[in-house]
Amino acid sequence: MQVAIDTLRIELKTPPTDKRPVYITGNFCKWLPDLEKYKMEEDAVGHYSFQFPADLELPYPLEYKYTRGGWDQMELDNYGQPQGNRVIDPNEGIVKDFVTRWETDSTEKASLSPIIEVLSETFEIPQLNKKRRVHMLLPHDYYENPDRHYPVLYMTDAQNLFGEGSPYGNWEIDKSLTKLAGEDKANVIIVAIDHAGEERIQEFSPYDNPRLGKGLGLQFLRFVKDTLKPFVDKEYRTKPDRLNTGMGGSSVGGLLAIYAALMFPDVFGRLMIFSPSLWISQRIYFDAIHFFEPFETRIYIYAGGKEGANMIPNVNKLQETLRGQGFGYSRVKINTSIDPKGKHNEKRWSEEFPLALKWLFFE
Repeated sequence: MQVAIDTLRIELKTPPTDKRPVYITGNFCKWLPDLEKYKMEEDAVGHYSFQFPADLELPYPLEYKYTRGGWDQMELDNYGQPQGNRVIDPNEGIVKDFVTRWETDSTEKASLSPIIEVLSETFEIPQLNKKRRVHMLLPHDYYENPDRHYPVLYMTDAQNLFGEGSPYGNWEIDKSLTKLAGEDKANVIIVAIDHAGEERIQEFSPYDNPRLGKGLGLQFLRFVKDTLKPFVDKEYRTKPDRLNTGMGGSSVGGLLAIYAALMFPDVFGRLMIFSPSLWISQRIYFDAIHFFEPFETRIYIYAGGKEGANMIPNVNKLQETLRGQGFGYSRVKINTSIDPKGKHNEKRWSEEFPLALKWLFFE
């Protein structure tokens, strides 16, 4: 049965990480998967549409699917299986669909991989009068569960965390999250903030140092607390309370995460601290005594024996200082991972990341 239509518009939303074109196919075009005339328009990043010509006669009911250019690149359902035929009345007017997964050469891996989005290439940091790129790593099924909310971990040094990484290496947290998703231990939103290159140490350090210059870490944390976090909580389905908000980083980023716990315990309740640069200032121990409030908190600290003679002694001193707080400190849990052979590099931190994430949020 063929019916004439006045207008039929198909609108599709899909995660923006896949750059392949999108085609619509169905019983109106003999199910050919890559006809140029049925290539969808990309209206915005991750948003596609197709307007059927008003004089086109369409079959009733109309059956269709989406592809990325072939039957080996078709849309998948929520379980990573081939999507069944979609069926609509061609007189419906406007149809809105969503696809979360697409078939690739490594479908199983892709189906559990985190969804990586660019929140902004130039996110304003008014506290420092700068702009910075910020990425979002969302659980692989984030868009399939519109009623679910997630804890959030803010992380520094995004250039070194995922994808191609940097000349210094790569934590490969995207690969770790894919593996953790198979254990149902990856339901965390990660906000990854680029560092400032040559100004990285000054920007992350909360302390002045005669050799390194003025520390801007407090202003950076105010940016995370007062500017970035409210925006993320508004735009994404987060659990905004302190027990579901974390801060993580390595080296001077690890020092910054400690400072976040000390200065803003009402905001950050989960801390991932790898190889912290405690040598920058002895004031960190003073602040640990005078600023720390014993809210219920989880702190995961990693230190390696090949990171210099003072790394492990400094971490032990910090731990003893925190535990010496006395009243109320039973509400704070610290997991310290010491590797006598551990080095100060991204490869070692990549090995520690899944252990820390599981302990902080899922145990």
